[in-house]
Amino acid sequence: MVPIFALLVFAVMVLALIDAITRRDDQVRFLPKFAWIIFIVLLPLVGSVLWFALGREWGGAPEAMSFGDPRRWSKESEESAPASRPVDTRTTEQQLADLEREEHAARLEAEIRRRRAAQEGGAS
Repeated sequence: MVPIFALLVFAVMVLALIDAITRRDDQVRFLPKFAWIIFIVLLPLVGSVLWFALGREWGGAPEAMSFGDPRRWSKESEESAPASRPVDTRTTEQQLADLEREEHAARLEAEIRRRRAAQEGGAS
């Protein structure tokens, strides 16, 4: 019974070490990654259980990455990337023409408001 328990503790420790080592620093909680690794090695059962319970960031299942994939080591992930701004496909001339139309419409609306105010003021 004892050899089976020792083998189980060793297997859990190896899994925890592999998981802790391959995690990026921003995916590790409460302690620095190096401290978690030392903790797992010095106290295999307690350290491994605490690593999986507290130290590991449990997010959605990301796509699989190989060990040498540069995305693994970058701080930015696809989930945390800011949304890109919408791209305006109009040319500069089209944008200027739209702006001139908006300015013209604003001048017409101001003229209508001015005339209504003058009409209401003169009717009273």
